Amino acid sequence: MDTGLLDWVGEAMAPVGNVSYRAMMGGAMVYCDGTVFAIVAADELWFKLDDQGAAAFDAAGCERFSYTDKNGRVATMRYARAPDECLDDADALRHWGILALEAGRRAPVRARRR
Repeated sequence: MDTGLLDWVGEAMAPVGNVSYRAMMGGAMVYCDGTVFAIVAADELWFKLDDQGAAAFDAAGCERFSYTDKNGRVATMRYARAPDECLDDADALRHWGILALEAGRRAPVRARRR
């Protein structure tokens, strides 16, 4: 996995908190101070959504994250593609990243699998 995008997210979000990531299925889960707020999949940045923040992403025309599962069904996750401006504008990335971080903080905490 190319870490350039992850490094950029970490740099842009540094004023907000400590950004880290964990590799998963060819991509990465992205955390800020321990809260998941984004994923990187196929070298694209996707921000976490919830009901409260989804309207802003929808208004910006951000595509929702979906994939085809092993049974051929299309599944969706509560993430939206980052607006293009986030790829070269740290202030824009921080704005959208904070919305996603707030969604992550509002999300219920799930029990860890054993």
